[in-house]
Amino acid sequence: MHRGVNRGACFAEDGDRTFYLGLLQEHLPKSACSLHAYVLMTNHVHLLLTPDDDHAAAGLMKAVAQKYAQRCNKRWKRTGPFWETPFKSSLIDSHTYALNCHRYIEENPLRAGMVRHPFEYPWSSFRANAMGHPSPLLTQHRSVESLGGDPVERRIAYRALFDTPQAEKEVEVFREALKSSLAAGSPEFIEHVAIASGRRATRRNRWTAPA
Repeated sequence: MHRGVNRGACFAEDGDRTFYLGLLQEHLPKSACSLHAYVLMTNHVHLLLTPDDDHAAAGLMKAVAQKYAQRCNKRWKRTGPFWETPFKSSLIDSHTYALNCHRYIEENPLRAGMVRHPFEYPWSSFRANAMGHPSPLLTQHRSVESLGGDPVERRIAYRALFDTPQAEKEVEVFREALKSSLAAGSPEFIEHVAIASGRRATRRNRWTAPA
C-alpha cells in the first residue's frame, strides 16, 4: 500500500489513473513482479504482488512512484514529497488469505461508500478477475485458479466471494498487518516469517533468527 503524503490526493482525474496503470504495465516485467489485484483510491493505492526475488517489489514501487510523482509535481506545479515513504507491505499466507486479500483490495471503494458493488468502480482489478475483462497488467494467482477448472467456472466462484461484504475481522487482519509491517496469515506462518526474517511476529512479541 502506498499513500499520498499527509493523506493528500494522488489522483486528480482519470488521466492520472490511466498514467499510473501504464507505469505499472511498463515496470512489472522490468521488476520481475506479477500483479494479481489492485485498486486506485483517491489518496492511496493497494497492490497484491508476487515478486520473483527479495528486492523486486521495492524496485517496482520505487520506479512507479518516482515517475508518477515527477509527472504530477510538474502538472500540478508543486514541490516536496508526493508519497508517504516508505510504502507499507505485508507477506500474505495461503489460499484463504490470498483470496481474502483480493477481497480486501477490491472492496475498498465499497467500504469507502463510493459504490454499491465493486463492479461499479472502474479503477480496480475486480472487472478483470470477476468478469473476465481483458487486462495486460494481471497474472491470475493460484488461489484464484483453484476456484474452478475453467475460466467461466472460476469467474462464477470469484463473484460469489463478493455476494456479501467482507467480515470486519478479515478486514482488520490486513489493516493491522499493513499498519505494523507484519505478515498476514496463520499463527504458524507468522511465526515462520518472523524467525526467517529476524523481525517481530506480532506487535507485542519479537522473534529472532536462529544463530
